[in-house]
Amino acid sequence: MARRAAADGYRVVVAEINAAWGERTAAAIRRAGGAAEFAPLDVADPASAAALADRLAASGPVYGLVNNAALANGVGGREFQDLDIASWDLIMTVNARGPWLVAKHLLPLMARPGRIVNIASDAALYGSERLAHYIASKGAVISLTRAMARELGERGITVNAVAPGLTEVEATETVPPERHALYADRRAISRPQRPEDLTGLVSFLLGEESRYLTGQVIAVNGGFTMH
Repeated sequence: MARRAAADGYRVVVAEINAAWGERTAAAIRRAGGAAEFAPLDVADPASAAALADRLAASGPVYGLVNNAALANGVGGREFQDLDIASWDLIMTVNARGPWLVAKHLLPLMARPGRIVNIASDAALYGSERLAHYIASKGAVISLTRAMARELGERGITVNAVAPGLTEVEATETVPPERHALYADRRAISRPQRPEDLTGLVSFLLGEESRYLTGQVIAVNGGFTMH
């Protein structure tokens, strides 16, 4: 998503908790001729979100925000009654509170028009078993998207959500084979989902042509769910 935004001409700030990953992505963008920098961010830490806003305030308005940080790896396998409170709270803090916290701190810097894209999950639409805390967190992202869209529409800021399916990335390497098989069996497009299947939509939602689209949840999952 960051590389696509840079290719579209945006100056990109890669805000990431893992400094090595963030620096590597920003460096790759610069090598390709784009403009990018890395900024440390832990979306679970209010002080970190405030520090990011302070850093960005020195370089002008923020046109677009993509809330993509989340915990997804190793979260499945237990039924809802077997989840412990610490696991529940961690997932909700990162996945549900994180997008709200970052948007809260960056809102004073947002340009008009501006764009916010929240990354949800089709698991919240499908209701996958043994993922209750993850589904609850991504369901919260969907509801947050709608609430923010209502409040920010007259300020010229659109807020939409993208709900990816099971995408072939590092975070899904620990997903059990049977869940991969379920997606392959029930997708209308059976091939595995790749990150580049999402980047075009995110690019559209950041762009001028999406100016009258807000409060929407768009599932990108090869037809696994259809709403």
